[in-house]
Amino acid sequence: MTDKTPTVVLVHGAFAENASWTGVIAELTSRGIPAVALSNELHGVAYDAGRIAAQVREIDGPVVLVGHSYGGAVITNVANAADNVTALVYVAAFVPDEGESLQDLLGSFPANDFAAGLVPHQLPTGDGAEETFLSIDQAKFHDLFAADVADAELLGRTQRPIAAAAFAEKSGPASWTRLPVYQLIATGDQAIHPEGQRTMAARAKATTIEVDGSHAVAVSQPKAVADFIATAVEGGAN
Repeated sequence: MTDKTPTVVLVHGAFAENASWTGVIAELTSRGIPAVALSNELHGVAYDAGRIAAQVREIDGPVVLVGHSYGGAVITNVANAADNVTALVYVAAFVPDEGESLQDLLGSFPANDFAAGLVPHQLPTGDGAEETFLSIDQAKFHDLFAADVADAELLGRTQRPIAAAAFAEKSGPASWTRLPVYQLIATGDQAIHPEGQRTMAARAKATTIEVDGSHAVAVSQPKAVADFIATAVEGGAN
């Protein structure tokens, strides 16, 4: 690759963590594409995007942002605060418009059983108050999140809960209206309905592929995901 090769910044979503991108990073770096997975704290779109944008701005050169699931809403907002972003890649992810929440999007998709698998936790905020966070029931994690992953139980035991309020928070300006957009649709997704993914891809005029995978497609099919990300990198280097 040339010196202008964009750095791929990978952002995980709810019920996951950085290591969910390990296989994708290995595939990308083997091709000479620099890649890093940043921690997404899952507190809310504006807060999470602000912290990730600060790190993206520190990267010398162009950046291709990749978001999974809730991470899609985050990267949409990160790109508004980091002018070195050259493309957005959504992997089984939300692609919100301005003023739209994840709750709004989910209400417009065909119904599924995902919400019934969520477990609430009351966690302290540090100022004497409490906030509700959500995780996936361990017994349902395999079916709802990672049906095609051999070690889905381990993923379930390392999942990171998300603030329930994040689902109601409105997204900022839709950066996908001005940047090249790529979207990988997981056809076996039980979290974000594939039809919803297709609708968002069409609205964003995204370059799209479909992969036969679960919501955890980046874990189960890292090569396919890396192949797709590489197309965005090649476009950003030209």
